[in-house]
Amino acid sequence: MTDLQSRLAAGLAARTRLGLRRELRPRGPDSVPRVDVNGRRLINFAANDYLGLASHPRVNEALAGGAKRWGAGAGASHLLSGHTRAHAAFEKTLADFLECERALLFSTGYMANLGVIGALAGRGDSVIEDRLSHASLLDAAVLSRARLLRYAHADIEAARNCLGRAAGRRLLATDAVFSMDGDIAPLANLVQLTRETDAVLVVDDAHGFGVLGNSGRGTLEHLGIGSAEVPARVVTFGKALGVFGAAVVGSRNLIETLVNHARTYVYTTAFPPALAVALGAALAVLRAEDWRREKLREHIARFRDRARTRGLPLADSSTPIQPVLLGQVDIAVAMARLLETQGYYVPAIRPPTVPEGSARLRISLSAAHETAQIEGLVCALAQAFDAHG
Repeated sequence: MTDLQSRLAAGLAARTRLGLRRELRPRGPDSVPRVDVNGRRLINFAANDYLGLASHPRVNEALAGGAKRWGAGAGASHLLSGHTRAHAAFEKTLADFLECERALLFSTGYMANLGVIGALAGRGDSVIEDRLSHASLLDAAVLSRARLLRYAHADIEAARNCLGRAAGRRLLATDAVFSMDGDIAPLANLVQLTRETDAVLVVDDAHGFGVLGNSGRGTLEHLGIGSAEVPARVVTFGKALGVFGAAVVGSRNLIETLVNHARTYVYTTAFPPALAVALGAALAVLRAEDWRREKLREHIARFRDRARTRGLPLADSSTPIQPVLLGQVDIAVAMARLLETQGYYVPAIRPPTVPEGSARLRISLSAAHETAQIEGLVCALAQAFDAHG
């Protein structure tokens, strides 16, 4: 065995001993509410398909029809010949829905965050971020070569202190809904803070878009914040819309700057135009079927009420992301396995995805779930929790 292979094997063995090794588990074609894992049909509480649109017939038909018209791929980057009228049409629809001047499509939310931060900050500048920000925001700051300063989670005074120590152009970047905790950033305070300090606010609304707000416009609508108050906002389409991709929305000048300077936009093939067609259909369903968000809100309230009654240690979250905080990796893994034997798919979340000492089960609720499935999950969680002290 070569030195490289020996080092790799030793590293994997160490992760296995610590209970931190991750493994792929291919699933069948269904996702929510049931998923096929290793030949077993489990009730899936691990998907971000919050509104149950990933298998919606209208979305599926739009994807198939888009492929028949536009083909399987874009064939080039947006700036060469990959930007189709299908992409442009969805960008306009999205911008109108989010009440912004323009939208720009990216293949993933990760690429959108790298693109927008890399285009707006560089050497000599500063990026200030919440300590629990998504890995893509942290990586974006590092790759931009700006100085990265991190403040204690949701702590406005700590953010103010960081801005006071920052040099050059200053970006303050945060999740709107934190992906592992489910809580909402204090965006109104951050808007005011960046206004006072002349910093630029970048908000990743991956888990709020489509879910929060009366019309599903996301966390800004939920908090009563106008679109113009956040210069750069990232939304993703693999969660509430159930499809794939992401976009940055903002002013015309911001989007034109990204077209010219966002490396993750300029130097990659455009995603298939058929996906843009499917996204248009998914957004239309989202706008027409308000009952999905209402049902999801009912599920969240029911889960939290039942879980509190059973004494489960929940995080403070009013979103579909409902963590059960356990602390120890071995307990989280054992409970996940026990839940699977009871017919529920809830993988354990461990470091480095979450900080040391905060291993958890991350429950993802969906409008596709039924009330009986929520009730059953809480009972199974309580039994697993009691079994492990």
